[in-house]
Amino acid sequence: MSGELIFIGMGLGKGDLTIKALNVLRRCDVIFCELYTSKPSDYEIKDLERLVGKKINVLERREVEDGSILIEKALEKKVAFLVVGDPMVATTHVSLRIEAEKRRIKTKVINGVSVITVVPGILGLQHYKFGRTTTLAYPENEYFPLSPYYVIKENLDRGLHTLVLLDIDREKGKLMTIKEGIDLLFGMEEKAKGGIIKEDTLMCGVARAGSEDCIARAAPAKILRGIDFGDTPHTLVIPGNLHFVEEEALEVFAGYRKMR
Repeated sequence: MSGELIFIGMGLGKGDLTIKALNVLRRCDVIFCELYTSKPSDYEIKDLERLVGKKINVLERREVEDGSILIEKALEKKVAFLVVGDPMVATTHVSLRIEAEKRRIKTKVINGVSVITVVPGILGLQHYKFGRTTTLAYPENEYFPLSPYYVIKENLDRGLHTLVLLDIDREKGKLMTIKEGIDLLFGMEEKAKGGIIKEDTLMCGVARAGSEDCIARAAPAKILRGIDFGDTPHTLVIPGNLHFVEEEALEVFAGYRKMR
């Protein structure tokens, strides 16, 4: 077997793809991509195709989770699998790499710029003061999990910040907005009644991280939910205890106005 499966991080916006990644892509036989966990902030896959000079095959979620398309191709060919951000943030991709190695397929990871590090940097929040990351999913019928609420509560109880990723439904063309995310959190508060999501709860919103027109704002929930952040992708942060430098950073970088 002479195949290879290379996991490549696309970064978040135009220009984030590394020279190393670009050179590898141009040498690959087949290129796949997934866009169900996020989307690039300011370009389309066709733009990347022109840069690489090859077709990029976009996989649906079920195809990535099944993994057979990628594995079978990589048994004999040099296959690239493109992911927005960094490829090893999602556990699905870790599992896929494990399966490939079990099949004696050589694997490699080329890391990319990730929302996990970029959003805290945009806001000026200290990375080591973040607790567990969580994701808000679109409710479906009776599906309305409260697990994100309890992650936020646990982090707040420890004085830690929470990075809240917002859902994407690529098949319906929907990406959750900051307003929708805040509304969901208020809905969770009504059910859980933990007293952590209030009108005056400080929240931060970042839109199109990694792009030239990135917007960052920090304000009480009642104000933040009314701000027009424009096009997606959007990300939320619920700050815990703020160091005075972090507080100043939110004022300078995100327009935060603390009540004196």
